[in-house]
Amino acid sequence: MTPPVRVEVTSWAHARADVTPVREAVFVVEQGVPPELELDEWDELSEHAIARCADGTVVGTGRLLPDGHIGRMAVLPAWRGSGAGAAILRALLEQARRRGLRRVVLNAQTQAAGFYARFGFAPTARAPFVEAGIPHLEMARDL
Repeated sequence: MTPPVRVEVTSWAHARADVTPVREAVFVVEQGVPPELELDEWDELSEHAIARCADGTVVGTGRLLPDGHIGRMAVLPAWRGSGAGAAILRALLEQARRRGLRRVVLNAQTQAAGFYARFGFAPTARAPFVEAGIPHLEMARDL
C-alpha cells in the first residue's frame, strides 16, 4: 500500500514557510493556543518533518529538538486518520535513530496519548500538566 503522504525532514530555514500555516491552523485557530506561544526559539534548532500529499500540499508536520524531544506534531483535520501523523512520527523516530539518540520524549496532548502509545511511547513518572491551556502527558520511548 502506498502511503497517503511523503515525508521529508529538513531544517527550519527550509520548513518554515511550509509548516507555519499548518501549525497556525491546528494550534492557534483550532486549539486556541496563543500565537506568541506557537513559534519559539526551538524551531531554529530543530529538524522539521513535512508531510505532503500527492499534489504537494502540506498536510502535517512535527519537529525533533536537539535533545530528542518530539513536538509540534500537527495534522490538518481532513488528513487525520489517513496515516499522515504516523508517517510524520516514523520519520522523526528514524531521524532520532540516525542521530544516535537512545531515547525520545514528547509532551502528548492527553487526547492523543493513545496514538503515541501505539508507537511504543509510555507515560513517564511526571504528572499530567497543562500547557497553553491544554492537558498534556509526558511520554517517552527507548530507541
